[in-house]
Amino acid sequence: MSSPPPFQISQIRSYGLSLGIGVLGGAIFAYFRLPLAWMIGAMCANTVASMMGWDVKVPRQLRALMIVVLGVLLGSSFTPDLPGRVSTWWPTMLALFAYVGLGTTILFFYFYRLCGYDVTTAYFASAPGGLNEMVTVGGSMGGDERLIALTHACRVLLVVMAIPFYFRFFGEYTPPVSMLPAIGGGEVSLDDAGILVVCGVVGVVVARLLRLPAYAMLGPMILSAAAHMTGLSEAKPPALLVAIAQVVLGCAVGARFAGTSVRLVRDAMLMSVGATIALMAVTVAFSLVLSRISGLAADDVLLAFSPGGLAEMSLVAIALHSDAAFVATHHIARILIVIVCAPLVFKLARRKPPPS
Repeated sequence: MSSPPPFQISQIRSYGLSLGIGVLGGAIFAYFRLPLAWMIGAMCANTVASMMGWDVKVPRQLRALMIVVLGVLLGSSFTPDLPGRVSTWWPTMLALFAYVGLGTTILFFYFYRLCGYDVTTAYFASAPGGLNEMVTVGGSMGGDERLIALTHACRVLLVVMAIPFYFRFFGEYTPPVSMLPAIGGGEVSLDDAGILVVCGVVGVVVARLLRLPAYAMLGPMILSAAAHMTGLSEAKPPALLVAIAQVVLGCAVGARFAGTSVRLVRDAMLMSVGATIALMAVTVAFSLVLSRISGLAADDVLLAFSPGGLAEMSLVAIALHSDAAFVATHHIARILIVIVCAPLVFKLARRKPPPS
């Protein structure tokens, strides 16, 4: 039997290193009952490893599988009473357009005038959502793909780290009794397990055929939501599986910085701190105003508008016992707005000279 090629052995080592570091970081955070411990612990550990020059990687297939698990978990938050609640969401859904426009404008001038980004890079680094799409489109239009990717990755990292700790020390977050996350289910019957598996497999296949954005999460979430809203199942993925999903997602966020020079990551992180503070100030303002207008909880609106990743912020919402259906729906809408509108607006404005 022939041995695997060297590059395969190297990849396996990188995968094992990333996941091993992630489990250790998650366990330390869980021991001290920190919020969203398994994801943030894994994320911090892999970020540090990346900055130290360690070769950490997460297999795309494994991350995609865990995204499917998260989609099914999110769908279980859609209860039969949801249709009655959706009618109260229209003010916040409409406000997303204003939020995306204002946030992108503020960050564009920040990155262009203060950070020295070129026009294209500044614009696509400013759009609050759709990391992969903004990197691809921005690169095709002449922007710096690596800088766009790093800027978005830093924003997601900073937001996902800051929000749970804010709720831990200033909100009403209650740490779980055990080290396992209190956001999954317990034992699942064979019938319920079959339903959840079907939701995941069929959902991702159909969503991919339909070319939906974030199909690995959106498809399973929609089918799982249908199953739970109709009363077909009330089960959630087991807590242990949810913890594994958190570790993998946390590792993937931290490992994004691997292979990049420490100086570039440091500079991108420093510039992203100011941008994230500015964008979160806009987020807080929107949440306070919209909670008064709509009567919705300010914390729910804050999580729904916080410019983190869809998968990561959805886990934050579940961990903080927020209205996960409300939060996830708004994040999906925000990503769709960014993906559709950002390239169109740039094409319309690109003939105009850059701001002086």
